[in-house]
Amino acid sequence: MKRLAVIAAVLDNAEASQHEFNDIVSNYKGIVKGRMGIPFTEEGISIITLVVLGTLDQINTLTGTLGKIKDVHVKTSFSKKEIN
Repeated sequence: MKRLAVIAAVLDNAEASQHEFNDIVSNYKGIVKGRMGIPFTEEGISIITLVVLGTLDQINTLTGTLGKIKDVHVKTSFSKKEIN
């Protein structure tokens, strides 16, 4: 069963972490359904939200992998509804 989720990420040092972040997200392009990024250029911070549709394992693996990047903070909210 699949779930819909929103992953929110704060990149505290966007210049240093954005390339690795984007590479990881591109590896999960099969479950990423939408993406929005807001750069705070003067502060050197980026806020990125991802809308994903996948299994709990897929979403948790993506979230965990992103959270291992230095200066990246990630939170995920899941829909309770299961989707076939």
